[in-house]
Amino acid sequence: MMTVIANQRLAKSLWIGALIVVSMSQVHAANWVLAPTSNVGFHIDSARESMVIAKFNTVHATLNFDENAPQQASTRFIMDVDSLSLNNPAMKSTLLGKDLFYAAQFKTVSFKSDQFRVLGNNKYQIIGQLTIRGITRPVIFDSTLKPVTNNQKLMNMVSSTTINRADFGMKKAPDGMGEKINIKINVDWKV
Repeated sequence: MMTVIANQRLAKSLWIGALIVVSMSQVHAANWVLAPTSNVGFHIDSARESMVIAKFNTVHATLNFDENAPQQASTRFIMDVDSLSLNNPAMKSTLLGKDLFYAAQFKTVSFKSDQFRVLGNNKYQIIGQLTIRGITRPVIFDSTLKPVTNNQKLMNMVSSTTINRADFGMKKAPDGMGEKINIKINVDWKV
């Protein structure tokens, strides 16, 4: 009788151990971090051209993605406002000032996904909450997410959305700067 109980315990322990190993390998394969080649930024247009082109140089982001269950994916981005670099450095104080990003009080911009809507052919709508100046609004990023050719440990994501500045408490901008901010994300994820 003792041998039967010992064998049952051993079998149960081996089964639990195998389950833990499988679970850990699935979690590892599904968690991605940003590669250094990533670019998260935006542009604000005037009537004639892109007046401001900006890039966040400090970005913390994670992606949980399994190609076998993409509808269960999730992502989160946190960008440091003070890390912005601009095509026109003279505009930085205006952009970080009280009327626009108000960087002295609001140090980060963040996005947290609520849903990955699978459209097919590596295309998704990433639906989530964008927070700027402490104001959170729902947004939808039109996105493409696909493996990098010849490197199974990298995936490229290109995403974009357009927001109205006023929705996030930003004031009317000077010098004919447009009311819309076009957010662009072109990042590589590594596992």
